[in-house]
Amino acid sequence: MTVTPDDGSVPKGRRRRNFAGARPVMGDVARLAGVSKQTVSRVLNDHPSVRPETREAVTAAMRALGYRPSRSARSLASGRTRMLGVISFDAARYGPASVLTAINTAAQEAGYLVSSIALDTADRDTVARAVQRLSAEGADGVVAIAPQRWVGRALADARLDSPLVVLENDVEGGASVITADSVTGARLATEHLLGLGHRTVHHLAGPSGWSSADRRLASWRETLARAGAEVPEPLFGDWSADSGHDLGRVLARRPDVTAVFASNDQMALGVLHALHEAGRPVPEEVSVVGYDDIPEAAHLLPPLTTVRTDFAEIGARSLRLLLNRLEGRTEPAPVEPLVPVELVVRRSSGPPPAPRAGRRS
Repeated sequence: MTVTPDDGSVPKGRRRRNFAGARPVMGDVARLAGVSKQTVSRVLNDHPSVRPETREAVTAAMRALGYRPSRSARSLASGRTRMLGVISFDAARYGPASVLTAINTAAQEAGYLVSSIALDTADRDTVARAVQRLSAEGADGVVAIAPQRWVGRALADARLDSPLVVLENDVEGGASVITADSVTGARLATEHLLGLGHRTVHHLAGPSGWSSADRRLASWRETLARAGAEVPEPLFGDWSADSGHDLGRVLARRPDVTAVFASNDQMALGVLHALHEAGRPVPEEVSVVGYDDIPEAAHLLPPLTTVRTDFAEIGARSLRLLLNRLEGRTEPAPVEPLVPVELVVRRSSGPPPAPRAGRRS
């Protein structure tokens, strides 16, 4: 079989248009290559049953005609849209925003488009409408960045027909889950402060009902109890620096507070501000440890000791897991659902102050 090469010997206009004067279509490629349209479709979708010489002939015909397969043609051929849906909550925060960026990057590298829905509320009806919209758009699969536990329940009730990967939540009903190791992260932060000599560690927790906040809170308590240390009452913030500042002022008034573990870096930033205002230097009087390792953490005064979360890895793993489910394959090494964390020690943590003369130790 002979196919005219795209070497300039065929006039450009004729190469790029069929006999009706329109852009070349799959049927034109099939006729020129001497194969069926189904064979062209198999070549477009890298079907393993196509012989190498047939694949070469079809590819040469596409080049000769200037044929460019549209996304819709690929969708019809494969039964998939090559579009993925992402549902996110509280997307303005550093963690969810970083994960969303990583998902978009990984999806583009894999040849997928992403349709994102950012929700302000997480009630069951709102989640159901988001799922219905992505289903109507033909999403091949969905990633949900769902930090609140009730979001996980709403997703389970939505009964999505496509594969679903959920981040930072425990969802029943066949969804795959990817999460950072908050239990280990909180343990590392608490053990670090105890290891410096602090008798106990006060905790500024995230909102109750958020999966990561609840795990860190439980791990902090367990670590203190295992060490035989006093377990103070936690204070609950809303992830913002403002809430960290307000609650930090409460802690700054207590002379017995020498170590604080905040459940994210923004709240830790507020604590640093409150301690500075109260004239309690960090770490000479009070040590502070945050969580997440935001880009600004290394540039605070003092630089913040924190637990680093690899949000890019969370996004990449979630996308890889979703694509594995779409392709019906399992990697030689399955995608590990628990993403490791690490403690980054900087200058905001140090030994407790020496007991003052006349003060009970």
